[in-house]
Amino acid sequence: MVTGDNLQTAKAIALECGILGSDADATEPNLIEGKAFRSLSETQRLNVADKISVMGRSSPNDKLLLVQALRKKGHVVAVTGDGTNDAPALHEADIGLAMGIQGTEVAKESSDIIILDDNFASVVKVVRWGRSVYANIQKFIQFQLTVNVAALIINVVAAVSSGNVPLNAVQLLWVNLIMDTLGALALATEPPTDHLMRRKPVGRR
Repeated sequence: MVTGDNLQTAKAIALECGILGSDADATEPNLIEGKAFRSLSETQRLNVADKISVMGRSSPNDKLLLVQALRKKGHVVAVTGDGTNDAPALHEADIGLAMGIQGTEVAKESSDIIILDDNFASVVKVVRWGRSVYANIQKFIQFQLTVNVAALIINVVAAVSSGNVPLNAVQLLWVNLIMDTLGALALATEPPTDHLMRRKPVGRR
């Protein structure tokens, strides 16, 4: 949680939300002030970036520096924001999520996804559906490769062994037409399941 509120307010909200487990967790670098983070060298920021749970009294530049440090360490970074000050961090992140109701136009333009109902629970649905679409595309491509490679092997083997091709061009077109249509209906429209959320993230490519 990165906020412009003072450190004590940020700490209280973080404890209430479960971002910090207890007062014992409310120490640096878990809880840090934007000014302190800003004053660190680039190497020091890289060392503490993924240990920070709460940053208070932060400026828009502090948010940007944190996102840049996390990305340099290889993390896939998602940022949520609703204000104009969040725009640089939203733009820099791998995925920027802006609020549809409370969010400013600048924040929406800088983000990749707009949460229309301003409900963080919707992000889980987005991730689930995104993973479902990704998995369905993979399945469909695997299915298509299997069908096409099988048809090719049958034709090649038959042509070499007997001199006759069992499937002519028109028949191959019919096979592809039927397989494309039925395969798309069966695989590409499969709804998301809970086990998708237990898979490891694909990561940045």
